[in-house]
Amino acid sequence: MIHRLLNFLICFAAFLPVGAQVSGCTDPLAQNYDPLAMTNDGTCVYAPTGISPYLTLELPTILSETSGLIDWDGTIWTHNDDTDIRLYALDPQDATITQECILAGITNQDWEDIDQDNTWIYVGDFGNNSSGNRQNLHILRIEKATLCSGQPLIDTLWFSYEDQTDFGNQGSNNSDFDCESMVVGADSIYLFTKQWKSLGTSVYTLPKVPGDHTANLRESWPVNGLITGATWLEEKRLLALCGYSTLLQPFLYLCYDYPEHNFFSGNKRRVELTLPFHQIEGISTTDGLDYTISNERFSQIVMVPPRLHRVDLNDYLSAYLDGSTGIDYDQSEVFDLRIKLEGETIVINASNRRIGQILRVVDGYGKVVAEETLRSVMQRIEISSAPAGLYIVQVGNDARTVMKL
Repeated sequence: MIHRLLNFLICFAAFLPVGAQVSGCTDPLAQNYDPLAMTNDGTCVYAPTGISPYLTLELPTILSETSGLIDWDGTIWTHNDDTDIRLYALDPQDATITQECILAGITNQDWEDIDQDNTWIYVGDFGNNSSGNRQNLHILRIEKATLCSGQPLIDTLWFSYEDQTDFGNQGSNNSDFDCESMVVGADSIYLFTKQWKSLGTSVYTLPKVPGDHTANLRESWPVNGLITGATWLEEKRLLALCGYSTLLQPFLYLCYDYPEHNFFSGNKRRVELTLPFHQIEGISTTDGLDYTISNERFSQIVMVPPRLHRVDLNDYLSAYLDGSTGIDYDQSEVFDLRIKLEGETIVINASNRRIGQILRVVDGYGKVVAEETLRSVMQRIEISSAPAGLYIVQVGNDARTVMKL
């Protein structure tokens, strides 16, 4: 089989322009996964799926309007979205309040999300659902070292949307310029709007420095829901949004393996949460696999108290994170074989059943470049001394191709 495949690929490669790369869906979990694709073109399609929390904890009643979450120093921090000017630290084991920090001299018109970097905590006072015409949208920046001192160092980033020109009263829950989500990166802040009319979200960017700013529109995407929270692992190119449908069915929206900071140009997977009538508001993670989410109190159809939930997304994201970070996870329940080129290193991700099989790399002329036994579910082979060209990577009786430029 390997000889027939080799002959075909040599002939195929002859018609490829120099430097050409096959683009397509590179996620083995997708319905349209293309094992020959080396560049992710963002076209992956996924089967409908859902997940249940493995742990649910009731929050204290004082947090009935919990709206954002961060993990900081082994503690979960949250806040309410109206009037209350305190940040609350929660014990992740039982959701009890372990500390309250007052932001003295500050008001809370509509705090909707919270994020952080190494030095600062950022609180977004940018909720805009009552009339859609707020002109005092801003983000508070609080120095971590002074947060609970009684006199925290706080400054403000004021902003307006570059494409909002109509500031007439839009009525309640009728604007596409509402916002409940943000993430903070190394250089910028990214806002994700909650679009009541179009049921999509738009991404806007701001600098991280205090002052008056214009939020620049980057991209939009039809998520078919209302986005209420975000958490981001910038270095792993993994963004997770949370939200709910117009019928209050909560969901997660996973964006990963995207170029630069173009969140919706890579993989986009929706995961339903089996928590009907839960108004999910906050989300956080430290490793991209285990997530904490929160819901505020809801009492219109049924009475749902404020709660904290933990969900395990290993089945959805560990294959991607394993390939991109080198963390050794057991992928036997996720996929069987994935091979890609990272720089000048071939990365092989395989299920447990393949351990012990012969791993062989063959160049376009049939010469064996490397041969060894597959020893683990993630293995790397350096081909830095090999020339540019098409290579066949064979594991057992299966083969994949990679193109070294």
